[in-house]
Formats: sequence, structure tokens, C-alpha cells
Amino acid sequence: MSDVGDVTPLDPGRPGETPARPRLRRDEIVATAAAYFADHGYSNAGMRDIAEAVGIKGASLYNHFHSKEEILYEIALQMTRDPQVHLQVLDGEGTPVQRLTALVEIHIRHLAAHRVEHLVSLRELSALLPEHRAIVTDYRKYYQRRVRDVIAAGARAGQFEVRDAAQAAIAVLDVMNGISWWLRDNHDVDHLVADYTDFTIRGILHAPQDDP
Repeated sequence: MSDVGDVTPLDPGRPGETPARPRLRRDEIVATAAAYFADHGYSNAGMRDIAEAVGIKGASLYNHFHSKEEILYEIALQMTRDPQVHLQVLDGEGTPVQRLTALVEIHIRHLAAHRVEHLVSLRELSALLPEHRAIVTDYRKYYQRRVRDVIAAGARAGQFEVRDAAQAAIAVLDVMNGISWWLRDNHDVDHLVADYTDFTIRGILHAPQDDP
């Protein structure tokens, strides 16, 4: 997919999903596998290890996923495709500063709630099959372009001071996504949102302090 324009990536669907495969059990497998990958590394994990961690037989695991790569792909989709719904706030009411501030809060809260999955999707991206990695990358690029566009709109309105909206979007997302490397479950998410709103909106984008 081209990185030009604002075309939404095609929805590839979830790997191996059929109505006969219970969603709750699949979610349990994905969450458990993400924790196992985070603790032991994707390359050190096997389907038997994942099945044992979930508490099911290996044959039962294959009823839901055909390979550990398929599980990793599902993790990556949850962290790149599912958050596309957050972009709706960029189409809502308010100034570019207000809309991007709303996205920063949603983004940080989502990362805090799915820290392990996000860390695995970042760290193990290269382990995906090329066709799966391309889809995940397209979702990330689209999200980045939407952030770029609202930054550009804010710059035109005199609300942001940036030389290059695309580079600013990369910086904003890198700063926020970086929390997955160190965040712990007991961290105060409200304080995190306040701090990262200041880091991104006031720091990187230089929005005036009195801007609503």
C-alpha cells in the first residue's frame, strides 16, 4: 500500500477467526501468549509452551491458531488495527489542539491498558511474515498520517510551531509509544496522561500555554 494520501488500510480480518471459535478463548490465548513472548522472547516460545501457559492441550490450541506467528499477528493487529477507532476524535469538534489532546489521552490510556501486547508488537515486528508485517505497517502509517494532518492544520492556524508536520507526528507517536518499554501496572495513568499531554502538545508542538 502506498504511503501517499489518506486511504484507510484494507481490513484483513482476524487470522483464523470463524464463528465456531469462541472469541473469549481466543482473547485468552492472545493475552497469555503476549505475556509469554514478553517474558521469554518470541523465538524461544513454541506452540506447546503457549498451550501449557493457557492451560489447554496442544491440539486445542491448533483449533484456534495454526502457528505462533498467527498469534503474534493477532497481537500486532490488536495494537495497530483496533486503535484506528481512536482517530474518530480527530474528526470531531474543537481546535486542532483540542482534538490532538483528546487523541493523546486515548492513546496513552490504551497503551497503559495493553502495555505487554504493545511491547511485543514493537519488539517482535520483524518475526511476522512479510505479508502480515506489511499490513501492520500500513495501519501504523495511516495512523501517523492522520496525526500529521491535524498537526499541519494546527500549524496553519498558528496553534502549533513545527517546521515539518510529518516529522512532528513521528516524534509525538515515538514519545508516546516509548512508554511501553518501562511502564508498570501500578503507574498512575492520570498523571501519565497529564505529563505526556505536556510533553507532546506543549513540548514537541510548542502550543501556547494558554491554548485551550
